[in-house]
Amino acid sequence: MRYFGTDGVRGRVGTHPMTVEFALRLAGAAARVLASKGGRVLVGKDTRLSGYMFEAALEAGFVAAGVDVLLVGPLPTPGIAYLVQRLGCDFGAVISASHNRYDDNGIKFFDRDGGKLADELEEAIESHLDEPAPTRESSALGRATRVDNERQLYQSFCASTLPTGMRLDGLKLVVDCANGAAYKVAPRVLADLGAEIVPIGCSPNGRNINDGCGSTDPGLLKLTVSGVRADAGVALDGDGDRLVMADHLGRSVDGDQLLYVLAKARLAAGTLKGPVVGTVMSNLGLELALRDLGVPFQRAAVGDRNVLQLLRANGGMLGGEASGHLLVLDKTTTGDGLIVALQVLAVMKATGKSLAELAAGMQRFPQQLLNVRVAKRFDAAREPSVAAAIARVEQSLGTRGRVVLRASGTEPLIRVMVEGEDAQSVGRHAEELAAAVRAAAPPA
Repeated sequence: MRYFGTDGVRGRVGTHPMTVEFALRLAGAAARVLASKGGRVLVGKDTRLSGYMFEAALEAGFVAAGVDVLLVGPLPTPGIAYLVQRLGCDFGAVISASHNRYDDNGIKFFDRDGGKLADELEEAIESHLDEPAPTRESSALGRATRVDNERQLYQSFCASTLPTGMRLDGLKLVVDCANGAAYKVAPRVLADLGAEIVPIGCSPNGRNINDGCGSTDPGLLKLTVSGVRADAGVALDGDGDRLVMADHLGRSVDGDQLLYVLAKARLAAGTLKGPVVGTVMSNLGLELALRDLGVPFQRAAVGDRNVLQLLRANGGMLGGEASGHLLVLDKTTTGDGLIVALQVLAVMKATGKSLAELAAGMQRFPQQLLNVRVAKRFDAAREPSVAAAIARVEQSLGTRGRVVLRASGTEPLIRVMVEGEDAQSVGRHAEELAAAVRAAAPPA
């Protein structure tokens, strides 16, 4: 596909395709495919300054195509997925570049069931992008309505994912919303459930989203948790679909560790179904810890879409990535950082254990990831010299280590990942493989 990547259309604001003119045509194309006879679309966004202009462009394109538009304003991406179903919309549109800096933005769509669009639908939308945005006659135009108060429906839904009657009284939590889309709903949900809240990263100004805060940069979260003697910290990313936590000692608890905590709790409760699904980049410690529990573990290609496909194919309910993009399919249809946080906090309340105690059963193995820039992408592992280097490293690591080589899907990079028990040897092996990849790379 020309424009749709793994998570919608994304790029630098003001550079094609992230321009107002393209957004207008994208709205018209999406309307043709997803609501050809009118209908309703829910449009939400994060807190980037450019969100205002893209919201206006999408609104104009949808209304001109005869689609009614519900504008909900800043709301986490998973909140849009939920409200699309709850409000009976034909599809949803989210204006966000997730964990990227403010000068990037993106547009992605959900279908009427709150799921990401199938590839064939994205291809159909792209097939109309070279056509002018349609404008119907006046009597057939759509209407635009502000529905900001509907975010309370999403807040109630998040709270409802806790066990019946459970509250969070007695927990002191630091909440970092990355100055992004969750800055209103996350603190309110947690406070309404009785937790004492210390908010950080909850003062967006249009430019500070993901800037020194949130799940991609949890340093401030960790310092604040230990500084105010909180029980735990919760860090979301700019669009609220990722979660990283901190324990009471101010140590990061990443997505792999959170998956372990949830899987162990559901196993003990007898509610765990299917395998836990990670990716080829998931920490080996997660796989071994789950094996010790007797829980099957499978690896998908990188990307939450691939994790979701493998979960559905095997009847699983828990999956995700170390970055914190986690799926809890018995609670919601898509990755939702706030809902996952609530599930972890519920385990803390039910067991009376700290997050540090709950995560202690998983040993994180040291990982080294190196990005090798090449003139053009190639299958490095098929090159004899690289394959020989991989074999040497794998023999050295034995059963307590892994090697992953993969080409980036968006840049001319070969990603080299080595994992093992000893950080020093892991780094040495990664450098050896990176050198082998550079030597084998084809010329420009």
